[in-house]
Amino acid sequence: MFQPQSKLDVVIESPTSKHQEHAVKPYNIENQEKTQKKASVIANINASYFRICISLAGQALLWKTLSEDTNMGPTFRNLFLKLPSTAFFLLWCLSLCVLVSLSILYVLRCIFYFNMVKAEFHHHVGVNYLFAPWISWLLLLLSAPSFILRHKYSCEYLWWLLIIPVVGLDVKVYGQWFTTEKRFLSMVANPTSQLSVIGNFIGAHAAIKMGWRESGTFLFTLGLTHYMIVFITLYQRLSGSNHIPSKLRPVFFLFVAAPSMAALAWKSIKGSFDIQCKMLFFLSLFLFTSLASRPMLFKKSMKEFSVAWWAFSFPLTFLALAATAYAQQVKSLTANGLAVVLSTISVLVFLILLVFSTLKIDSLLHKPILKFSNDSMSYNLN
Repeated sequence: MFQPQSKLDVVIESPTSKHQEHAVKPYNIENQEKTQKKASVIANINASYFRICISLAGQALLWKTLSEDTNMGPTFRNLFLKLPSTAFFLLWCLSLCVLVSLSILYVLRCIFYFNMVKAEFHHHVGVNYLFAPWISWLLLLLSAPSFILRHKYSCEYLWWLLIIPVVGLDVKVYGQWFTTEKRFLSMVANPTSQLSVIGNFIGAHAAIKMGWRESGTFLFTLGLTHYMIVFITLYQRLSGSNHIPSKLRPVFFLFVAAPSMAALAWKSIKGSFDIQCKMLFFLSLFLFTSLASRPMLFKKSMKEFSVAWWAFSFPLTFLALAATAYAQQVKSLTANGLAVVLSTISVLVFLILLVFSTLKIDSLLHKPILKFSNDSMSYNLN
């Protein structure tokens, strides 16, 4: 009798296959989360983060100025000549590292999220912060230790490399203010509009330091003309102008930064802290006093730490630099005391912000105040 043969397929499962499957899934999820986190950091790093670099480089310039032999009284000289050169060099290196890191992240943002950069350019606040990276590099160039940039030509080449984008942005932004109906200054003016003129003043200050008097005078003229226009427009508070959200109110301290840097730039041109410099310095001192006497203006912005807080730091640093130059010229006890007080306030505010940023680095990177979507014309304010 014939019996058909049946085929049996035997499948042997490895007892560890399920465990391996469970082990692989969390690993893949973890890798995806890390990738998404890195991508979100690149997407979040807009040009407004460079205000941190402006503060770091500005503080390095202040420390360099204070640690040098000054023409002020012996009390002031003995107090600040004790600043160790190592501390200044470490601060400058920290400024360089942070600026290089943010620059790399922003270049990656331009490559992978170009539409966000376009949205930033079309935003009435975001476009002004496009000056911030170049301002940071110019300040870093001004504050560089003498043994790093020994050759004059290397400084000149770097200056040209940094100032060309500033002038290019000037042509674009200033041109829009009086030729484009939807971009008239009366419609888009806000305190961050002063960043463009600050860039011109710093560029002029750096040019004069290198011996380029004509270039420095050109940039100073460009900056001063538009500063007066912006200042008057902001004082008028026209109904059509874009108002600043409460979280961005620290940028009101830019009112202090612009005349302070203008005073330093004019001092470089004239060679002394003359009456025009003093007028600009007194204006910045008055504006600082006016803002400091209104703490309730910043109440909402101080509820939660954000990158906007760094807008307090560098205007105070510029004011301290102007006060130091004023004290060098006047050589009185009152002027020296004012320079000491403002420099101390500047250093303390800087150190507090540095500590807060270190402790809250995660929220700083993942909770930007200005957010731009991949739609080139979309943005929102947190």
